[in-house]
Amino acid sequence: MAFGKKDEGVAVIKPANIVRATLKIKGTSPLVINKFSNKAMEMMADAMTTPKNQKKAKTERAVRDFDADFQGARHISAEGWDGISAPALRSAMIDACRTAGLVMTKTKMAVFVIPDGFDKDDGTPLVKIISPTEPKKSMLHVRVGNGTADIRVRPMWTEWSLNVTVEFDTDMITPDSVVNLLDRAGKQVGIGEGRPFSKTSCGMGWGTFEVVGNE
Repeated sequence: MAFGKKDEGVAVIKPANIVRATLKIKGTSPLVINKFSNKAMEMMADAMTTPKNQKKAKTERAVRDFDADFQGARHISAEGWDGISAPALRSAMIDACRTAGLVMTKTKMAVFVIPDGFDKDDGTPLVKIISPTEPKKSMLHVRVGNGTADIRVRPMWTEWSLNVTVEFDTDMITPDSVVNLLDRAGKQVGIGEGRPFSKTSCGMGWGTFEVVGNE
């Protein structure tokens, strides 16, 4: 009677060879951020919990506060600086695997972006945006899901850079490959709103960058 495969002995697994490197990237086009605001979250929660007979008529539309929309779209850390989602940078690197023939699922286990801090409202891991100026208010004409027109207000930085701390397993990917993967992410994928590799459009050409050195 067979009882399965023969025991080959004790598996020997060596420690992961994890290292960190901080790479400076510089924007080559405007960076536009779109945080899902607390106000929008509260409105959705209110719609889900308010009884149908107590809901306002659809014709009633609140007066837009574009300044509030602008502020609500910013990722502000607990320390008070503006940032971009660290997972967005990692996602761009994973997407860039398509350009280099890398296995995306394998790279997900090999490369990580270490945050500089966290969003003061929702805890999103953030990488600090470095810019000589405050973001300007960008007003965009868009078409929403039902086909109607709307105006969306977003923060935009025309001159920006990031110091991106990347943690990676050198048994799975070389340091030079990490640098090149991040550079490809900047040139061919992008980050933020209007990026070239947008899931829903061809983008506006925003959010592109290049690796300019180590920190």
